[in-house]
Amino acid sequence: MKLSIVIICWNDLKVLPACLKSIYEQTSSTEFEVILSDNGSTDGSVQFVREHFPRAIIVENRANLGYARGNNAGIRAARGEYVLILNPDTIIHYAALDRWIEFADKHPDAGAFGCRVLNPDGTFQDPARPFPTIAHYLLVALYLRPNTYRGWHGQTPREIDWQSGCSILVRRELLDRLGGFDERFFYHYEEVDLCYRIHQAGWRILYTPDAVITHLGGQSIGRFPVRFELEKYRNRYRYFHKHFGRRGAIQCRWVTLLHLRLRQIGYGLIGLFSRDEPARNRLDMLRVITRWNRELEPLRFAQTGEEPHSGYEPLVPAAAATK
Repeated sequence: MKLSIVIICWNDLKVLPACLKSIYEQTSSTEFEVILSDNGSTDGSVQFVREHFPRAIIVENRANLGYARGNNAGIRAARGEYVLILNPDTIIHYAALDRWIEFADKHPDAGAFGCRVLNPDGTFQDPARPFPTIAHYLLVALYLRPNTYRGWHGQTPREIDWQSGCSILVRRELLDRLGGFDERFFYHYEEVDLCYRIHQAGWRILYTPDAVITHLGGQSIGRFPVRFELEKYRNRYRYFHKHFGRRGAIQCRWVTLLHLRLRQIGYGLIGLFSRDEPARNRLDMLRVITRWNRELEPLRFAQTGEEPHSGYEPLVPAAAATK
């Protein structure tokens, strides 16, 4: 088997059919298997796949394990030389997977591969980015640089630091050696951490514009925006503590508070001159996120999972997140 496509699913029936249809219709020269790792869906996703895509392998996790654990369950069932981690809210363009595998085969020194990801309107989604560092986040917080590769719009091949987890192709042997995703990360930073470990292991990550997908974006996230936003910050602290230690976790908090305070000021000014409801909603979210970060003790959180009460329960219990 050349390619295993692992798709994590959590009540994604609205988008999953189009994703699967595009895979089967737009792939012709690559031997592949589809593995649906279902995180306890209750919307009929599993039944739909069994009925309409009987060739797909279904891994039923029977609970929302999150991105890392859910994908690891799918990876364990994979038989391919390459494993593609793919979100269910994606559409594969013509021959994208064939071209992606062809590119990977030509670069045996690379361990993982990114592709061109588009928004539904056809604009570039910036899926490939530099690794987060304190210095980098400080410049982003001060509006001095974007959180992307400056001046590059994904139209040429290049070496990258990390690729968005909506679509990243990894050599199966390397995934096994690294132990897959770190399951301490429930939502966000899982792919950043994996790519960081790929680089540490001496492998490159290469991007090709020849493989193209469309990413519809956060279907599940939209249902619980504050809870998912908080989870992003939890995993940011876990990432910086894991890779940069005590100093990294503490510095992360100060840069995060600066970032949030400046955004609060910006959205507050918008609110003074506009009745823009999205801006008001964003400001309400920022208040919750800022208070949580201000009261957080980053080292205690990274070590024990203890955190301030925000009014929004974590997506995963602290004990499970810090094993």
